[in-house]
Amino acid sequence: MSEENKNRQTEKQPAEDISELKKIRIEKLNALQQAGKDPFQVTTAEQSITNAEIKERFEELENTDVSVCGRIIAWRDMGKANFIVLSDRSGNIQAYVRVNEIGEEAFAEFKKWDIGDIVEVKGFVFKTKRGEISVHAKSIRLLSKSLLPLPEKFHGLTNTDARYRQRYVDLIVNPESKDTFIKRSLIIREIRRFLDSQGFLEVETPMLVSNAGGAAARPFETHSNALNENFKLRISLELYLKRLIVGGLERVYEIGRVFRNEGVDTRHNPEFTLMELYQAYTDYHGMMDLTENLYRTVAKKVLGSEKFVYNGIEMDLSKPFERITMVDAVKKYSGVDFSLVKTDEEAKALAKEKGIEFEDRHKKGDILNLFFEEYVEEHLIQPTFVMDHPVEISPLTKRKPENPDYVERFEFFMNGWELANAYSELNDPIDQRARFKAQDELFAAGDEEANHTDEDFLTALEYGMPPTGGIGFGIDRMTMLLTDSQAIRDVLLFPTMKPLDK
Repeated sequence: MSEENKNRQTEKQPAEDISELKKIRIEKLNALQQAGKDPFQVTTAEQSITNAEIKERFEELENTDVSVCGRIIAWRDMGKANFIVLSDRSGNIQAYVRVNEIGEEAFAEFKKWDIGDIVEVKGFVFKTKRGEISVHAKSIRLLSKSLLPLPEKFHGLTNTDARYRQRYVDLIVNPESKDTFIKRSLIIREIRRFLDSQGFLEVETPMLVSNAGGAAARPFETHSNALNENFKLRISLELYLKRLIVGGLERVYEIGRVFRNEGVDTRHNPEFTLMELYQAYTDYHGMMDLTENLYRTVAKKVLGSEKFVYNGIEMDLSKPFERITMVDAVKKYSGVDFSLVKTDEEAKALAKEKGIEFEDRHKKGDILNLFFEEYVEEHLIQPTFVMDHPVEISPLTKRKPENPDYVERFEFFMNGWELANAYSELNDPIDQRARFKAQDELFAAGDEEANHTDEDFLTALEYGMPPTGGIGFGIDRMTMLLTDSQAIRDVLLFPTMKPLDK
């Protein structure tokens, strides 16, 4: 093996070896710069076609000249003829580089390049004797110099912590990671297309708020020097979007980042992407229908099917989604019938009997929800709407007229995960003020995730809000499901990480 080929290897190296390889590459860069061929002075290149397009249109393009650009990710040195593999945004393609075609001087320069360098190849499309679609180089140009070696090609960047911290390397060496994030973009695009086709208007609402409401979560806090005021980062999109319903926009949605000062695990990240929509003149049943149609549409557009596999289990969106009340779900999986429980004391006695921990402040509805989390969630693998939550855990939702202890709310579950949360929105300002007061009392009693009274939102409701259905989707969990990803960090390009120096 030539010295150049040794130096361009991507095998696993100790830190001192990487430092030595970096030193060699910097020396190569210095030589190029001294020769007046600094690659970092190149400002543009010609990318007439992507690698994937060449493969898709080979019969049409065979023997046609093309210009491709990409990163060298593999190199087979055969002396005066070399095969390199170029990676661009669409995938990989092989390029055949021969001294007779590009000239001895250019070929000598080319042989000093490294895996990781970014190049432009101009040549014609052909198929090798082994049947691989390739580009036969007529010229090749160095566009950018890689000063650090890529991870070893057969194992990629396998350390998950390193993958999350250096996503740029992960995307280069792990094609499945790139595919996940391409799918994530397509999922969001198809959500927008679906909602736009239904007459929804995409809007933007504040991230810095005085009152972080709309969800049960602890907010991040910050300070505005210009206004000399403390603000919070939003934990939800809800209260501003409902103000727009009051204003007459009738169908609105937002896809945006929200921030919750809570734990980090496989399904939680302090900042994540939420989609919320609100539609006037419908209720939570209308939101169920919309959710079914949206999930089926997105899966079919992005995956090509209403059925897909997550963690070895086939998920089926083609059948009507199951609909079950929270009380019936708890009865089905725990044997406890909360429709027969009349007082908070009875509920607490049942919790003690079943070994479910609760707090003194908890009421019957809170304990029903604790039973649901303990006994039910893990069983909800296929698409399921869990409906009619207790009023104690639903401060922004309309009560059920026939049973005011419960509200017109559902949570959408698959794979044991909550994927969406929806209401028939509470539009009674008097009831809403009483609910806010109860939340303020919970906060005073030590519940840091309780909502606070939002006077401006109450003023908006006093002007009148039509009957409205609303829903919030976790985009990250939806992406996890549709890409068979095991952790939320696998679908966030740059997840929140503790600094290495900590």
